[in-house]
Amino acid sequence: MLVALGLLALAGAALAQGSAAGTAEVIAQRRAGLKRMGQHMEAMKPVVETGGEVKSLEPRIDDMITWFRGLPALFPPGSDTGDTKALPAIWQDFGKFEATDQALLGQLAKMKQAAAEDDKVGFATMYKALGPQYCGTCHRPFRAR
Repeated sequence: MLVALGLLALAGAALAQGSAAGTAEVIAQRRAGLKRMGQHMEAMKPVVETGGEVKSLEPRIDDMITWFRGLPALFPPGSDTGDTKALPAIWQDFGKFEATDQALLGQLAKMKQAAAEDDKVGFATMYKALGPQYCGTCHRPFRAR
């Protein structure tokens, strides 16, 4: 009986350790992805500021769309502790978090269309709104500073 209890305790400890590793991994994935999204925004900035050709930005927009489609899955329950700036509000109102992500995806789809048409003015207008109206709408309620 004692041996069985000991094995059960070891299994529980191994499961907890595996869960902590999984949490750390998902946090690392979302941090790396968000950093890459920031790099895309920074790369677009000089093109917008100089009125440059925006068609070449399509691959960046495609990567952003793909990544943000998967963003909610990177916030599973229990991934609110560790090396993260995610606020509890994400899990408390996950529907709002997902709706914010969907709004961002809508703006990115419009930006992709403008880039495909090399619509410099339209792209610039949408780019300038992306940070404060879409990224900021997520950062303010869901991310600690």
